Amino acid sequence: MSPSMLTVGLDPALVDDAPSSRAAFPELDAEAVRAGVAAERARLAELGITVDVCLLDYGRTAEAVYRAALSRKDYDIVMIGAGVRLDPALTPLFEALVDITHELAPGAKLCFNVSPSTTVEAVQRWWPERKPLV
Repeated sequence: MSPSMLTVGLDPALVDDAPSSRAAFPELDAEAVRAGVAAERARLAELGITVDVCLLDYGRTAEAVYRAALSRKDYDIVMIGAGVRLDPALTPLFEALVDITHELAPGAKLCFNVSPSTTVEAVQRWWPERKPLV
C-alpha cells in the first residue's frame, strides 16, 4: 500500500494580499506557490505517494478546516508548509496545527519544506525508500 500524505498550507490566493506573507517570502507570489505545489505533487505521485492538499486561510477557519481534513483518513505523512511555519505572524497557527496533528494523526510523520519546491526532499528524509527511480 502506498504511503498517504496530507500537505497543509496557506491558500495561494491569499499570499499576494497578506503583508506578513509578502514580507516573509518576497520572492514568491500566488502563481509561484501554485506551480511549486503542483510540480511537487506530481513528483510525489511518481514516487508512489498519494497526496491530499489542505488549503488554509490565516486563522479564522484554519483549525476547523485542518481538523476536517485530518479526520477524513489516516495519513502516514503530514507536511506543514513553510508559508505557515516561517511567517512569524503565523506562529500561533503553526503551533495549533502541530497540536491538532498530534491529536488526530499521532502515527503520522511530520515533515517540513522550506519552499513549495522542496516538498519531495522533505518527504524523503522520512521515507528514504521513496527515492526517484533513475
